[in-house]
Amino acid sequence: MAFDVSSVRKDFPILDQMVHDKPLVYLDNGATTQKPQTVIDALDHYYKVDNSNVHRGAHTLSDRATIAFEDARKTVQRFINAEHAEEVIWTRGTTESINIVAQSYGSAFIKKDDVILVSAMEHHANIVPWQMLCERSGAILKAIPVLESGDLDMAAFNELIKGNVKFVSLVHVSNALGTVNPVAEVIEKSHAVGAKVLIDGAQAVAHFPVDVQALDADFYVFSGHKVFGPTGIGCLYGKKALMDVMPPVQGGGEMIEKVSFAGTTYQGLPFKFEAGTPNIAGAIALDAGLKYVMNLDRDAMAAYEDELLQYAHEKAAQCEGMKVIGTAKEKAGVLSFLIEGTHPADVGMLLDQQGVAVRTGHHCAMPIMDQFCIPGTARASFSIYNTKADVDALFNALEKVKMFLL
Repeated sequence: MAFDVSSVRKDFPILDQMVHDKPLVYLDNGATTQKPQTVIDALDHYYKVDNSNVHRGAHTLSDRATIAFEDARKTVQRFINAEHAEEVIWTRGTTESINIVAQSYGSAFIKKDDVILVSAMEHHANIVPWQMLCERSGAILKAIPVLESGDLDMAAFNELIKGNVKFVSLVHVSNALGTVNPVAEVIEKSHAVGAKVLIDGAQAVAHFPVDVQALDADFYVFSGHKVFGPTGIGCLYGKKALMDVMPPVQGGGEMIEKVSFAGTTYQGLPFKFEAGTPNIAGAIALDAGLKYVMNLDRDAMAAYEDELLQYAHEKAAQCEGMKVIGTAKEKAGVLSFLIEGTHPADVGMLLDQQGVAVRTGHHCAMPIMDQFCIPGTARASFSIYNTKADVDALFNALEKVKMFLL
């Protein structure tokens, strides 16, 4: 069945507006996706009807909020095919999820001279927490090189993994290049030497199905706002056997079983990692966002997005002066580019004047920008509600940008 993008677009009210007297062309989905009406309605309903704190409540509103909150956890479980609902931990997003693993698992199990591998294409959120862990523990952080195409250098990885590697943290889809990494192969080879693996799925889960059991990922993390949910909510998946032995990183309400001045005992999963009042509304709205995606034909959706990205690459090949940054064999959702003789910030500003929203800068991936010897890129990133007409609008606007700047 063909993917019905016109029907999908009707579900996203924000798209129906003018920007600078031009129809909005939203191509900044790598930064955040727009929200379907069902997500907006879920937030509205919670605050209008069910607003209450969760767990231990002795009244109807708390019961309803708790049921919806925990049902959302089960939805995430189904969305990524986790074995147990308690393997899903609510966080503020991908960044907090990675930090929890670095602080908890890292502090407990990573020792002096252990090697942690990340790739050269990582978002800063998947670099800095490991640098901080290395400063605390004496472990060593090494980067898996990236080829000029934007593909992960698997030959280099195969050599690096022979060292004293205890942990590998790798992005599933690069936010800066669009590269889809061979994470299943990386996980298998890492496990063969006894290393644990975290996969940053922030840019992946909105584009194609993820099965954490099939991948055999030890940890998998993502942010709600990049998969049609609200900001401020995200998920940390971890295998139960690992999470059970990991210490909590924050203390407070909800994560305790008993507190006295003689000592404290902690709750089990998932609550020992969820200190304080959680983002209840965010979890409930994310539930609506994930259900929205799961109700689509995901194979048709992925095929449509692949076709759209291919169309954008074909247009780029015909665009004089454009250089695409990131031409990996397998990509998802991202066209990063430079226009010869211009600065990306100027390009982005002039595109906005024509109603086209893109992101410019280093995209929190400065090491890979340094590798390519560039200050940053303009990045058009696509989602399920974008069309070939949107791509055409981007390239028509770029022709006007070139006339103005060159």
